[in-house]
Amino acid sequence: MQQHAAHDICLLRGAVDLFPALIQAMDAAQRDVRLETYIFDTAGAAADVAHALVRAAQRGVTVCLVVDGVGTRDLPAVWRTRFDEAGVQWRVYAPLSGGGLWWPSHWRRLHRKLCVVDGALAFCGGINILDDFLDPHVKGLLPSARLDYAVSLRGPLVEAVHDTMTQLWSRLEAVRELRSNDVVGALDALMSADQTVHLSTKGTAQLLLRDNVRHRVHIERAYRKAIGTAHQDIVLACAYFFPGLRLRRALVMAALRGVRVRLLLQGHYEYFLPYRASRQLYGQLLAAGVEIYEYHASFLHAKVAVIDGHWATVGSSNLDPLSLLLAREANVVMRDATLAQALQDSLVDAMHSGSVLVDPQAFLQRGWWQRGIDMMASWVLRFGVFLTGKRY
Repeated sequence: MQQHAAHDICLLRGAVDLFPALIQAMDAAQRDVRLETYIFDTAGAAADVAHALVRAAQRGVTVCLVVDGVGTRDLPAVWRTRFDEAGVQWRVYAPLSGGGLWWPSHWRRLHRKLCVVDGALAFCGGINILDDFLDPHVKGLLPSARLDYAVSLRGPLVEAVHDTMTQLWSRLEAVRELRSNDVVGALDALMSADQTVHLSTKGTAQLLLRDNVRHRVHIERAYRKAIGTAHQDIVLACAYFFPGLRLRRALVMAALRGVRVRLLLQGHYEYFLPYRASRQLYGQLLAAGVEIYEYHASFLHAKVAVIDGHWATVGSSNLDPLSLLLAREANVVMRDATLAQALQDSLVDAMHSGSVLVDPQAFLQRGWWQRGIDMMASWVLRFGVFLTGKRY
């Protein structure tokens, strides 16, 4: 855990850092706690966060929890009861209805991980409310902790986090009121939601959002600009890596002009299709001199980058179509050498101690069946983008 006092931004690695910080803040809350997450699990260390929400609500703090309808399909009945009895207000973002995920319109998910406490302390990153050593796709414990990051922060950015979370909550309430035929209540909720979220750009940190209204390309544009102006070093970790042409070209051009580009990508994967599709892009990147490390120590879930030792981003956005075209995402961008160095040190350590460097020659000589699988996965992923009506 690395902190920089001047900006009061703290880098958190994994749930082992994030959960105690969340719980401490929730236990000290006096007015309100707002939490958004894709996955809200209640096993292992994640249960401690759930208990903290209950304690806060029981002493009169307003607690608002939003979970995604795919990432968190069902809260256990015992926790639904606990939340309701304690007064925790919880909502499900876009719960699945008929057709499930077969409909492209259902691929627009709430993927951001945000929390704000008393309007004074905020958290942003890629870490779900999920124990570091548990995974819904794996029986038993993971061999080592999932690799992921978040930041806690105080200052101007907290207001922006609070505003965007309040706006989403109001919209969810409006939908809820309409379904109950409460038109007046729905109009009141919509009036509350119809407020522009002013993203803070003060100082050396910035909150970036991605949604389908006002903030469609902000996160991708920030990546491209930082990569395009890099002079020395790019270190990027991404769980799901299938960037569009412009972002790929920016990485290639950076490497060709002499910037050292290192990518930390999945080696021990959860989903076969995105992993194989990602490998279809390796050839172009390796040919330009990009170093690719595949992380095998555990699951890689990070979505972070450090550029030239002073620009860094931590957040929920992968560099793939779901994140860059469809999902609600949130990243914090920081221009701070101390925090950037701490993040880079952690990533480089993961590259050296838990990863395998992809050998360009060996990759070119891989079997024809592997090439075919990679190509087919890439085509399937691109066809999925086509079905959404988006250009990528």
